[in-house]
Order: sequence, then C-alpha cells, then structure tokens
Amino acid sequence: MAGLWEFPGGKVEPGESSERALQRELHEELGIHASVGTPLICVPQQYPDKRLVLDVREVHAYEGTPKGLDGQALIWAPPHLLASYPMPPADRPVVAALRQPDRYLITPEPGASDDAAWLAALQHALAAGIQRVQLRARDCETGRWERLAASAAELCRDARAELLINGDIAMAARLDCGVHLRSTQLHDRECAPAIKQHASAGRVLAASCHATQDLVRAQELDCGFVVLGPVQATVTHADISGIGWDVFSRMREQVSLPIYALGGMRVDDIPAARNYGAQGIAAIRGLWV
Repeated sequence: MAGLWEFPGGKVEPGESSERALQRELHEELGIHASVGTPLICVPQQYPDKRLVLDVREVHAYEGTPKGLDGQALIWAPPHLLASYPMPPADRPVVAALRQPDRYLITPEPGASDDAAWLAALQHALAAGIQRVQLRARDCETGRWERLAASAAELCRDARAELLINGDIAMAARLDCGVHLRSTQLHDRECAPAIKQHASAGRVLAASCHATQDLVRAQELDCGFVVLGPVQATVTHADISGIGWDVFSRMREQVSLPIYALGGMRVDDIPAARNYGAQGIAAIRGLWV
C-alpha cells in the first residue's frame, strides 16, 4: 500500500512465533534489536486480495538507532497526531487502541425517584477511571431526564470524560456533546440531515451495530467508533446466546472502525476482546460501580 503510513513489522514465517517475527522484522527494517513487550491488540482485516491479522505488541526497549534500511520514510509521530496520518485500514484500530478508552460505560435507567444516587454512582464510575460515557434512558420522564443529563454532562466535563447521548441528536446539540445512534437511525433517511449537521459541528458520532451492514453504514457516516453485539448472553436477555467471539472477529474485519464488544462484558473480558480486534468493552452492569 504505497504512500500510506504503517507501524513497523512484517509477515510471520512458517514455524516462527509472533514475538520472534517482530524482532526479526524490526532488525531487518530498522536495524534495531528490540525486546518485545505485551500484546496491545490483534486486528483481523479483510482486503480485496487477502485476509490478515495484525498482532500488535508494545516495544519499550531496544538497542540501536532506527533507520529505514529498505529505503522507506520514517517519522516519530506524537500520539495525538497519529490519527491524522493516512494508514491502511488494519492500522486504524491500532491507533484507536493507543489513544481511546478501552471501556465505554452505558448508564442504566434512572431509578423511580433517587436522582442524587444515580448521579453519585456516575461520579463514582468517573472517579474510578471511566473516560467515555453514553447516557441512555428510555422510560424516564422528559423534564427529569433533561435535568439529569445536564447534571451528568457537568460531571463528565469536570472529569474530562467524553459524553454521548443515546439517540437524541437535539439533546446532544443542546449539551454540546456526542450522540450515540441507534442501529435503526443508521439507515433512517429522515435522520440523515441531523446526523450530517451534528458531524459538521465537530461533535462525536457513534452507533450501535448488530449486523455487518450496520458496521458498513457507520463507517460511511464516519462514526468515531461503534459498539457491536451482543457477544454473550446478558442478565436482562439470558435467552439470547450472543454472536460469540468468532463471529465478532469476522464482522470486525469488514471495517476499520474502533469497535467495542457489547453484551455480558466485564472488565476482565478486555484482554479477550482485544485479542479479537475490539477496542475494548461496552457495558452497563460491568462498569456501573
């Protein structure tokens, strides 16, 4: 893919481990002897002429001075500028894994009356390190939800956490925050003008996906990330078994979006999610402290 930037690496030879392959490729391409560290993410990707999996590792120590031994251009890129470089599709989720949160909190329905307790729980989750939040309420009275959302937005701003509103593009505009589209909104022509206006204002756009066509449409709309599931059965939908990790991986390889795994996810599922190409996990109970 000439003209695009990518992370150093290369192909695994027959009988070679991923760690050994990366050490060899870094020596052949850059002239360095590297100590390969922990896994970051594995990204399955379908190209028109091939399928591949990027097994991405962290490298914190090496000997030598990196040089382009194959005549390739090299650049040290500050992390906050990585997303601005044109890259192959498989490299884009790697940038997201380096720069974006690995967990996405979806708030539960507010209780019958205790708004203070609901806001305190959100504040506790933020204090525990949550950096990306989706506000969702389907049965809450409109006026009450407006007040709760405004208070939640203030808490997220104080914690420097990214906030998205589920489905309500107008509310997201009033609060100057992101919107998380429902899967039906992705394909609703009547929603298209409001979605375009939201994106043109520079606000975050995300979406819920349940099928490959949802993922493709979300990528066409230039969503910053999506959630995909359910991967596993949940407490509220125990009768639905979920798509499983293998299907998740096959759907993941069709797009280059950062994708959170949804459905029965907990924090200790993050390593498995990353192994199948997920940005991390999205959850209610698993993240609502």
